[in-house]
Amino acid sequence: MPKTTAEIRRSFLKFFEENGHAILPSGPLVPKADPSLMFSNAGMVQFKNVFTGATPRKHERAATVQKCIRISGKHNDLENVGRTSRHHTFFEMLGNFSFGDYFKAGACSFGWKYLTEVLGLDRDRLWISIFEGDDNAPADEEALGIWRDELKVPADRILRGSAKDNFWAMGETGPCGPCSEIMYDRGETFGEASLENGERFFELWNLVFMQYQVDEPGGPMRPLPAPCIDTGAGLERIASVLQGVDSNYDIDLFAPLIEKAASLAGKRYGDDKTDDVSMRVIADHSRMAAHLISEGIFPEKTGREYVLRRVMRRAIRHAHRLGIEDPFFDQTAAAVVEVMGDAYPELVERSELISRVCSQEEERFRATLTRGLDLIASNDVWLEGEDGGKILPGSLAFDLSATYGFPLDLLSVIGEEEEFSVDEAGFAEEQEKHRLASGAGKIGEAAVAPVYAELDASLDDTSFLGYGETEAKAQILAIIRDGETVVAGREGQTVELVLDKTPFYAESGGQVGDAGTIRGTAGEMTVEDTTKPLSTLWIHRGVVATGSVRVGDTVTARVDASRRRAISRHHTATHLLHAALRSRLGTHATQKGSRVGPDLLRFDFTHFEPLSVEQIVEIEVAVTEMIMTNAPVETRITTYDEARAGGATAIFEETYGETVRMVSVGDESLELCGGIHVDRSGDIGPFFILSDSGIAAGVRRIEAVAGRAALEWAMNQRGILMKAAATLKSNPEGLPDKIEKLIGRERELVRTVEDLKRKLAAGGSSDAGDRIREISGVKVLGTKVEVGDPGTLRDTADTWKQKLGSGVVCLVGENKGKAAIVVGVTADLTDRLKASQLIREVSVLVGGKGGGRPDMAQAGGPDISRLDEAAESIYDAVSRALV
Repeated sequence: MPKTTAEIRRSFLKFFEENGHAILPSGPLVPKADPSLMFSNAGMVQFKNVFTGATPRKHERAATVQKCIRISGKHNDLENVGRTSRHHTFFEMLGNFSFGDYFKAGACSFGWKYLTEVLGLDRDRLWISIFEGDDNAPADEEALGIWRDELKVPADRILRGSAKDNFWAMGETGPCGPCSEIMYDRGETFGEASLENGERFFELWNLVFMQYQVDEPGGPMRPLPAPCIDTGAGLERIASVLQGVDSNYDIDLFAPLIEKAASLAGKRYGDDKTDDVSMRVIADHSRMAAHLISEGIFPEKTGREYVLRRVMRRAIRHAHRLGIEDPFFDQTAAAVVEVMGDAYPELVERSELISRVCSQEEERFRATLTRGLDLIASNDVWLEGEDGGKILPGSLAFDLSATYGFPLDLLSVIGEEEEFSVDEAGFAEEQEKHRLASGAGKIGEAAVAPVYAELDASLDDTSFLGYGETEAKAQILAIIRDGETVVAGREGQTVELVLDKTPFYAESGGQVGDAGTIRGTAGEMTVEDTTKPLSTLWIHRGVVATGSVRVGDTVTARVDASRRRAISRHHTATHLLHAALRSRLGTHATQKGSRVGPDLLRFDFTHFEPLSVEQIVEIEVAVTEMIMTNAPVETRITTYDEARAGGATAIFEETYGETVRMVSVGDESLELCGGIHVDRSGDIGPFFILSDSGIAAGVRRIEAVAGRAALEWAMNQRGILMKAAATLKSNPEGLPDKIEKLIGRERELVRTVEDLKRKLAAGGSSDAGDRIREISGVKVLGTKVEVGDPGTLRDTADTWKQKLGSGVVCLVGENKGKAAIVVGVTADLTDRLKASQLIREVSVLVGGKGGGRPDMAQAGGPDISRLDEAAESIYDAVSRALV
């Protein structure tokens, strides 16, 4: 009988393959074309459009092992991860699906047979729940009959549940239906037999019977003409039963990860409950991080990337609590790769990348963790709770989140340890202000407009001829204007055409869509762009230039061939650039995204530091040498598995089907790609890298040009060089030396100006000694100086602090038409007086605000008319602070 998780995965897929199901790979963790989801959270996500009818079904039956992420909701509240035996962020869901084929009897039979006959679970330990019915839908008596009469489950082990647990809906509209759960009974020692008793009964498998359709929110349910089946079984839960453990964290998938965390901490799992929670959190979060990074999601400030950062930083904080002082996350992520790499080869392929991203994020956060904890410890602005406890203000909590990467839940954990709570309402208010200001809030990918889904379902697939042709006869199948189908488009109108066949390449894989013309006997349309909202539907968007176009017209579709050639040069160049980057920088330098147009190419790739001038030149030369080999560019259609086995590189941003197009450029490059390419590498022509820049943590962007665009750029650069040489009375070869001398001279002048500023400021405050006053035994100086730039003010304040030996200095001045203020406190006084507090009172007078350290703070404001008054106010501020 299967026992390990690897054996369970294999046995599940084998069982359903033997029962006529197509075995499909896990869908991506980041769902495509679904704005409602941040992550795939169930096996049915990749089939959602099939269930709704938006996408034609390719199979009557399918089975998958789906990677899932849930970080909120009924079963996966993040704060419960590690604290309970079943909460996870990342998990695997076994699922079998029927698209109008078998229904309840088949689903129940398959589930029962797999659990009892293949896995060998004791029938007497399995209980069933069915929908009890409510005002919206009747009780599921059909499911009751199947379980009781056909599968011989005793009636007293079939429980009736409410819609909360036993009715499923895709949303406010769409398919829905009753559920039947198969649960495992842990025995009477865990309490009474009740659906509410999650300790005794825990769900192994949920069978969803999609038999109804809701067309509008709150509307009635009507029967679906072709009912479907969607099931989900938690791999970790099944493994815990088969392996005889009470917690998912004790199964073979988790044990090595927890052991790694324990060894790094120098502790033993099971000795301390609080430590155990931290080890489980590290194990769980390492799984989620490794899988997301393998799909090209890197920690950042917004969206999915922020969720990843939040989870990674929670794990790092728990490691800090365990006493793990050295970087560790790359090691626990490597353990994930080792444990799960056989099932998910992308983990192995991108193991170096996973390690680098984990190390970089941990290094970044550890640098701010101590500083953030110090800021909390030194904070002197607290709210008071009803019980007298300290509450961290929401504004400060949000600043710690936005500036230092401390998520709210992490602050709450720290608060539990340091005995304070967080003003969550104030935090939410500040967060909403930031969200509105930044325009954040988008969840998933762009949704497909209803008109496109309707056309895709009703029309035959568009036949693409563009790999070999730039011109073709075609028929107009549909016309869209303003999101609605129409029968004709008239001169001057912007419309979208669907043709039965087309030579136009539709934007995808980073390559922009073709432009050109569509001409019929009654008129002509200028095609400005071509897109593909669904895989078999080409949309030609443009303006009717003359006459009219009508549904049914026979037309000539002609691609702008010159523009197409420019695009194809840049596209093949991206493949060579990718190969050069991987060979020169390492295999972690994988494509993260691209834009291939007629004017230039943009190539995003994973790398962790800027490219040096020498590296850019080396990569540019490598690409040029590959171009000069004039190698043939060849394409071949094959299966995804065969292509990957042959060494073809897959791209993060793409989702691949069962068959793929493989593009090779000699022996240098082999990639999966559906784009348009040149015939030979020599057709690319000249190639130049324009820039290298960082666009996100661990992601860099190269912009480059090829062909005619490269020639035009080079000629323009030569003109600039010649003009610069003439201006500096030099030749191009002598420019570097000439510029270096000018920069050196500029540095000398800057130093001279700064020295003069300091002398002027010191001279202007030479009589400031007369303004020194003693307040409660503390020497205080407040004065206005002639030079008001902040750097000079700070230097002068340091000088006066040394002169005073012990005391407070407040210097004010004018800087570019605004008030500038610096307050300094000598080190011996910072336990009594803090510059960061004093400057708040002083800066109010000039209409500004400021902050800083206890020993030095600075501020600015718009009102320079009150500078003298501000300088004078330091005396009262110190007096009040010393009371």
